[in-house]
Amino acid sequence: MSTHVRHAPDGERAAQAVPPAVMLPATLEEAVSALSAVPAAVPVAGGTDLMADVNSGHLRPAALVGLGRISEIRGWSYQDGHAVLGAGLTHARMGRPDFAALIPALAAAARAAGPPQIRNAGTLGGNIVSASPTGDALPVLAALEATLSIAGPEGAHRELPVSHLLAGMDILRPSEVVGYVKVPLLHAPQTFLKATSRTGPSRALASVAVVLDPMRRGVRCAVGAVAPMPLRPLEAEQWIATLIDWDGDRSLAPEALTAFGEYVAMACIPDPLPAGPEDNPGPAPQLPPAALHLRRTVATLARRGLGRALA
Repeated sequence: MSTHVRHAPDGERAAQAVPPAVMLPATLEEAVSALSAVPAAVPVAGGTDLMADVNSGHLRPAALVGLGRISEIRGWSYQDGHAVLGAGLTHARMGRPDFAALIPALAAAARAAGPPQIRNAGTLGGNIVSASPTGDALPVLAALEATLSIAGPEGAHRELPVSHLLAGMDILRPSEVVGYVKVPLLHAPQTFLKATSRTGPSRALASVAVVLDPMRRGVRCAVGAVAPMPLRPLEAEQWIATLIDWDGDRSLAPEALTAFGEYVAMACIPDPLPAGPEDNPGPAPQLPPAALHLRRTVATLARRGLGRALA
């Protein structure tokens, strides 16, 4: 589960017709040690993305460090108002009712992650570190403002906001492994919705996570699949939070929900800037039809997501 996917040197690729060596540590500490001992090794959990690259010949790792036998990262615990989720949790496990009662939006994203074979193999940590724009868990974790707990060499541990990793503000360092994901337990409504594309029934065209935070009287929203990383429309969040009666029934008029959806969509898919100098700008270019359709899709998802959270 490291972002540092190291390829074998060009001169060695032809000789690498045999499968790479596989190491199977039983603890996080052993996994870090294995990565330190073989710097060209690549960690793998469910392997839904990495093994596709290996099988297609796009990636030739010198060795693999399998994380599937590390039992400590396959469950969850509670700490200081947070759920501490093991990075080895599979989508199938997160989709079960007991987990859904804990973090409903993440459970919904897990159930939408793909067909059973993908949900049974794919993991939370793999979804984060592969950082695919269409990763279903990513907008939920961004809206929840989750934090990664990372294990490193010589017993080092550090924490990193998920959003920082996804935005490239910080990266995993050599031999580091994501061990856990810390998610605040808000005990408030939250939703996840996605629209799928024609390329596959599970690949997101756009996705939206909406989280209510009654203690802070705030709304958090994150939009996935429309950019390389989940987008937070902060101004739209702040505006809609001022319209909610947090001490009452929290209902909003349909017009306000529609306006929120449009605000979110415009923030994430803005109009192109006019061409030419500022003192004499040319006509504003139009968004292509595909982008307009995507903007309408995001607006609909945001409107419905907030409406369901407030219902």
